[in-house]
Amino acid sequence: MTFYRNAEATGFAFRSSTYSGGNGDNCLECAVGIPGETAVRDSKNPDGPAHRYPAQVFADFARAVGTGVLVRVDS
Repeated sequence: MTFYRNAEATGFAFRSSTYSGGNGDNCLECAVGIPGETAVRDSKNPDGPAHRYPAQVFADFARAVGTGVLVRVDS
């Protein structure tokens, strides 16, 4: 994983999921066009941090969340 303090400064083209409803709330945005990798940021904080992961790692994570393998744990 690579960490960037300012996602906007990376120059990556971030986009929200079509499932987000288009209002920008509580969305994880993904950057496209990075060969073999996926960058993500919080849509509410475009100048905030971004993380870059190997594409397969992020795909596995998204699949686990989507199928309910990973669930929210409240503390």
